[in-house]
Amino acid sequence: MDDRVPSVPEQKRHDSHREPATLRFDVLGPVRARRGEEALTTGSPQQRALLAALLLREGRTATAAELIDALWGEEPPSQALAAVRTYASRLRKVLDPGVLVSESGGYAVRGLGEGALDLTVAQEWAAEAEKARAAGALGRARDLLNRALGLWDGETLAGVPGPYAEAQRVRLEEWRLGLLESRLDLDLEQGCHAEAVSELTALTAAYPLRERLRELLMLALYRGGRQAEALAVYADTRRLLAEELGVDPRPGLRDLQRRILQADPDLAEPSAPQAEPSAAPVRPAQLPATVPDFTGRSAFVTELSEVLAGASGEGEGGGGGGGGGRVMAVSALAGIGGVGKTTLAVHVAHRARPAFPDGQLYVDLQGAGARAAEPVTVLGAFLRALGTPDSAIPDSLEERAALYRSVLDGRRVLVLLDNARDAAQVRPLLPGTEGCAALVTSRVRMVGLAGAHLVDLDVMSPDEALALFTKIVGGERVASEREAALDVVAACGFLPLAIRIAASRLAARRTWTVSVLAAKLADERRRLDELQAGDLAVKATFELGYGQLEPAQARAFRLLGLADGPDLSLAAAAAALDLPPEETEDLLESLVDTSLLESAAPGRYRFHDLVRLYARACAERDEWPPSERGAALSRLLDFYLATAAGVYAIERPGDRLVDDLEPTEYTGLAFTEGPAALDWLYSEAGPLLACVRQAAGTERLRRAVDLLWAARDLVESGANSRQYETTAVAMCEAAQAAGDMRTEGRARNTLTSVLLVSGRIQQAAEEARSAMECAIAAGDATAASWAAQDRGLIALHQRRYEDGKVFFDQAIAGFRAAGNGLCEATALGNLSRAYMGMGDITRAVEFAQHGLAVHIEVGSTMRLANGYYALGVALTKADRHAEALSQFSEALTIFVDHRQRLWEGTTHFRIAEAHIAARRPARAAQHAEQALATGCIGGDRTRGSVLTLLGHALSALGQADRSKACWREALNLYEQNGAGEAEDVRALLSPATAA
Repeated sequence: MDDRVPSVPEQKRHDSHREPATLRFDVLGPVRARRGEEALTTGSPQQRALLAALLLREGRTATAAELIDALWGEEPPSQALAAVRTYASRLRKVLDPGVLVSESGGYAVRGLGEGALDLTVAQEWAAEAEKARAAGALGRARDLLNRALGLWDGETLAGVPGPYAEAQRVRLEEWRLGLLESRLDLDLEQGCHAEAVSELTALTAAYPLRERLRELLMLALYRGGRQAEALAVYADTRRLLAEELGVDPRPGLRDLQRRILQADPDLAEPSAPQAEPSAAPVRPAQLPATVPDFTGRSAFVTELSEVLAGASGEGEGGGGGGGGGRVMAVSALAGIGGVGKTTLAVHVAHRARPAFPDGQLYVDLQGAGARAAEPVTVLGAFLRALGTPDSAIPDSLEERAALYRSVLDGRRVLVLLDNARDAAQVRPLLPGTEGCAALVTSRVRMVGLAGAHLVDLDVMSPDEALALFTKIVGGERVASEREAALDVVAACGFLPLAIRIAASRLAARRTWTVSVLAAKLADERRRLDELQAGDLAVKATFELGYGQLEPAQARAFRLLGLADGPDLSLAAAAAALDLPPEETEDLLESLVDTSLLESAAPGRYRFHDLVRLYARACAERDEWPPSERGAALSRLLDFYLATAAGVYAIERPGDRLVDDLEPTEYTGLAFTEGPAALDWLYSEAGPLLACVRQAAGTERLRRAVDLLWAARDLVESGANSRQYETTAVAMCEAAQAAGDMRTEGRARNTLTSVLLVSGRIQQAAEEARSAMECAIAAGDATAASWAAQDRGLIALHQRRYEDGKVFFDQAIAGFRAAGNGLCEATALGNLSRAYMGMGDITRAVEFAQHGLAVHIEVGSTMRLANGYYALGVALTKADRHAEALSQFSEALTIFVDHRQRLWEGTTHFRIAEAHIAARRPARAAQHAEQALATGCIGGDRTRGSVLTLLGHALSALGQADRSKACWREALNLYEQNGAGEAEDVRALLSPATAA
């Protein structure tokens, strides 16, 4: 029989748009035949062996002798020929007419439709993947390989007897592993090293002598910052090869070890370019629209265009180097607010677009505001715009910046960084590769930005200012009153924004003359002093537009300017103004038309930082009665609190916390589905937390702290945890200063949650103790129960299980008295862990089961996952591993659906525990790696636990050096956090233990 990896040339090429074939066959798993959706009977194992041999015969005829040899080898039964004929006859009755034909004393399978054999489809997809990779389309190649690998359903030719089937099984398994290695290689080329580690760890355990898998694992670990583990993999491999085969690692593996030891910079990034051609390439086009009446600035336009041409390779001499970019250009524009930095930068960027065909990125860094955009957040948005999936975006600033530069390598992209705070904010956002360029605008000169081309942008010249005014107003009106027009632009301080506002007012009022506008600007009480005082000149310019607003517009402008935060949604603005959404939208859009407000996105609005300051000054001066300022912020806080409480209730039915929050007078949004509710919470995180912080030191403090409590999903999901913690600290300080024990207790509860999630146990213990003292003093039973719950969790971390039981009993009693079934169920699950720590596994399982039953009874959604999780932990301890894994599977599905990323990672850790307890180290290592890649509740402390478990799994797999590397990293994390587990890990690393 032919022993090549077979193909079936008679079948037509697979096409994803084909109509389903009538007859289908599978050999990449059990041998099966189907007619449409109907499964056909393929008979005995020998009959299936005959069918498989014919399917893998490439459409050629197999003689009877060949088939006998395929089924029985050298010792066929005496009636072998008759048996073959019987099998063929039975198959012919099952299959379509003309498919199994007799020919020259043998048999053949003919006339199959396109895509009729799963092996054929896999081969076609693999071939297409190879072509796509050669063409640089790495993403498509990776997808095609995944599709090919997905056709396997267990062992090839499963259960089929005979020497031919065995030979093909070995050959096709080798081919599958080759495809898998190619796919993993593509993973690493595309920066997905964190995800690849988990799969490679499992594969190296299953195929310990396969050196290519070990090589890929070393590279993935190294790129994930785990150099010691990468070197340990090599040591494990060398020892294993010597013991099993008596050979040394192959040259490629040795060379990789040498390069890792030398920290070869070429290893840090994928070897292949990240950019790839495709039918629909991701080419971001984020530049704001350029103004149609852009005027002047010709010298600056020429200067900046020449710098960008140097990056694109289109400047003088740019064509001599073989095309493509020659440098990575950075130009930084500095000047006061309103001088036209953004307008100039956007105009130049649009002119340069043809030189940067791979896209243009834009971001407002909000550097002039109190809370500038975080580079880590901006990098996440840029990576998504460049086509990187969320799952591939790392958490840390350094990793995101490195991936960002890798994605841009080989591309020609222009990046416009608007309104930067300082050089430190900008540096991580620079492309870093030749052919790309960055334009930066800022109020400050970027002297600390190495290699940047600095441009100081001053006010317009009188001629440019007049030209801009004329374009907007119209030549006829200006020509007859040229002197008055010069007076207008001079009164505007030649600031472009002031000129634009003044000219737009005049253009919209056909009954005005230029002299009328000039006379208005000549009023020194409104303008003169401000125009002569640096940044205050912008305030005078804004006064021109504000003075012409209708009363309703002016009120909206003033009141919305009071709110902190990066932007406001239409619904939030309607609440602050106490107006219907439709009327609010009309007002806001009219303010956008006057340039006093920006539309950040459909349904979202923001102020320029200076305009916001001016709006607040107007509110202090003009709002009557003055109490309306506080009332607007109160309505906004009510809106956020009422909506967040509704989101909380949807996610946690049965939790009575929402009944114990401060009452609100203004209603919020109502959601009927969990996903939409969560979307709102995460999208509003910035404005919501800003609203909480703004209430410090006001009569709104209690509601603000309750809002922070209701928005606690922002912590456990891992999203916005840094801003949440900053806000919680500020609320604790404000409540303490106000002497409000009830509010302080709740604020400290929120801070305790942040600290527990991040694994800072000692700090959490201090806050939880203070929270309980405040709650008891204030008679706040709800907060006291929550504090008891947190103190119980802290006791578990500190291995004080008896104390933990006492605290959980207190929490359960408090929640039960309040009728809070959901929190009671959670506390029961935690009590289960206390009993585990005390060695009473039977009661631990009982309490976990009780907790889950309560969860189910109250109908909880997201928190039901915690019930499954707690029971899974208890069942693992009880050595009921299959049941535990079933519970963890239920928990994992819910956590993923509700975007609780940290809980998702923690569940993978617990699944790994169950597998290690069941002596399945390969599966344990795989899930431990997934936990490391995803992140866990408990921060570095839990990461230490995951690494400790991973070390045990690797040790069981014979990878001693890598296991020790994991333990050393875990020990370092434990020591940094003062965790008691450090002693356990030291024991693992001690020579006595090793012996």
